[in-house]
Amino acid sequence: MNTNHHQILDAEAIAASSRRIAFQIYEANLDEQKIVVFGIAHKGMAFAQKLVDDLHAISILEVQLAALTLDKNNPKDTLQASVPLAQIANQSVVVVDDVLNTGKTLMYAVNYILQVPVKQIKTAVLVNRNHKKYPIKGDFKGISLSTSHKEHIEVIFEGTKEGAYLS
Repeated sequence: MNTNHHQILDAEAIAASSRRIAFQIYEANLDEQKIVVFGIAHKGMAFAQKLVDDLHAISILEVQLAALTLDKNNPKDTLQASVPLAQIANQSVVVVDDVLNTGKTLMYAVNYILQVPVKQIKTAVLVNRNHKKYPIKGDFKGISLSTSHKEHIEVIFEGTKEGAYLS
């Protein structure tokens, strides 16, 4: 981690954001019995796991957790899901990442999932940076920040330094 950093979320704030977003996801899926939560590896997957744990604590939804892996520099040709896409057909889907910067990663992830028909796709992010270059938004977000392009957000999901940091 960069030594010139400012903590914008601590572990308690991340837990509170996760719980609030889980309630929002549940409310958006009240008519569903099952949803699929895709975490974008690696840090999006860590946040997705927190959301799934919170969803299990507050709802009766059956929640399937799946991973999307990709090379963020070349997402078009590198996306892979940990479950066959045919398994998620006609389901309600939530795509999760830690930080929404330009929207490129989420856009490619949503496009990949749309290879099969789904009931709806929502997105959830812990930090929304408001630098979108793609027509996608965080439907559920922990915090929105207006940052400069030179600044960097790093999220740590475990250990004593758990938090989101701006540098």
